[in-house]
Amino acid sequence: MTATNTLHQTLYFSFLRQQWSELRNSVPLTLSEDELANLRGMNEQLSLDEVTDIYLPLSRLLNLIIDSKQQSSVVLDQFLNHKPTKTPYIISISGSVAVGKSTTARILQTLLQRWPEHPKVELVTTDGFLYPLAELTHNNLLKRKGFPESYDMKMLIDFISAVKAGEPNVSAPLYSHVTYDRLTDEVQNINQPDILIIEGLNVLQTALDPSPESKSSFLSDYVDFSIYVDAEESLLKEWYQQRFLKFRQGAFSDPKSFFHHYSQLSDDEANATAANIWDTINGPNLQTNIKPSRERANLILKKAANHLVDRVLLRK
Repeated sequence: MTATNTLHQTLYFSFLRQQWSELRNSVPLTLSEDELANLRGMNEQLSLDEVTDIYLPLSRLLNLIIDSKQQSSVVLDQFLNHKPTKTPYIISISGSVAVGKSTTARILQTLLQRWPEHPKVELVTTDGFLYPLAELTHNNLLKRKGFPESYDMKMLIDFISAVKAGEPNVSAPLYSHVTYDRLTDEVQNINQPDILIIEGLNVLQTALDPSPESKSSFLSDYVDFSIYVDAEESLLKEWYQQRFLKFRQGAFSDPKSFFHHYSQLSDDEANATAANIWDTINGPNLQTNIKPSRERANLILKKAANHLVDRVLLRK
């Protein structure tokens, strides 16, 4: 038995897919096939069965936890004679490039906002908090994009602390996957949501990690519930290569795309290029920064070869 499996048994309840599905407890499926198509990420075979078996039980769990947190806040306000405060519940979703965490975030947003207790659910990705392309290039960080040092952590912490404090109309920067850069003329306004979902590679980072940029606080300090989307690295690399080939025919074909030059590659050249990007950037980032934070998550969704979740680990 590996050390990781032993740690999982110690820290987590482990559920096979069918066991987890039974915890849905008759929560109705309110998502249509058309809606699912709009939420599905590139290269994912996500079905309504996946939503029913995996995400409906998760939305039920989160609804119960959030309800308990809201009741506790009311009790505390009464005890302290404070006016009720609107503090959002913050959920983080982490995992490797190509694992499908963005799709997980979009599905959870859609399902959670259909519970009457918390209809206002906002979703923010940390991509917008990457330093601008010119700054990354100037500081020789372009090949470290996605590593912790490539993010403006002060801007991210200022944003999340303002949202957590209940401030109205907090601006989050937006990111373009076409220009590979932060947008300069558009922002996302977050106005006192019931729930904020924040998705990104390094959202579970703490002071325990090597060379943290901030010595005082981290995004994880503000998170109420954290999810890690997991898969074996061999699968992640394969999914990344498949996605790269699809991007070559799609987003990369746009003349304005930062990666437009990749659109002219043959299949073999594209596969080799994607494999090299994985081996030199995404893989090392996964091993050094992302995967070591996995066991801090409250819940781990473990994916199998078909891109579907086959095991769920819930922290005890």
